[in-house]
Amino acid sequence: MIVNKTQENGRITLVPEGRLDAVTSQHFQNDLIEALEAAKEVSLDFSKLTYVSSAGLRVLLIGQKTAKTKNAEYTLFNVSAEIMEVLEMTGFTDMLTIK
Repeated sequence: MIVNKTQENGRITLVPEGRLDAVTSQHFQNDLIEALEAAKEVSLDFSKLTYVSSAGLRVLLIGQKTAKTKNAEYTLFNVSAEIMEVLEMTGFTDMLTIK
């Protein structure tokens, strides 16, 4: 998995490319936690994300909890219909801010 990162006006945007699964989730979690340590506003652009597994969902939840403790804004956007379906089925749409 490749994770592109942009930083602008105190906001960090992470763009994961490929699959967020058991193999790639630790790498993405490290990038996400680093971003949440560095900025008060972190966005995840899922336009290039093709798959998310339960391990990936765990990372998204860790990100939400970390953002809450840091009083940071944490949002997802450009979520494909397939990934949105997974988020809806698991109840994550109620826990995450998705634009």
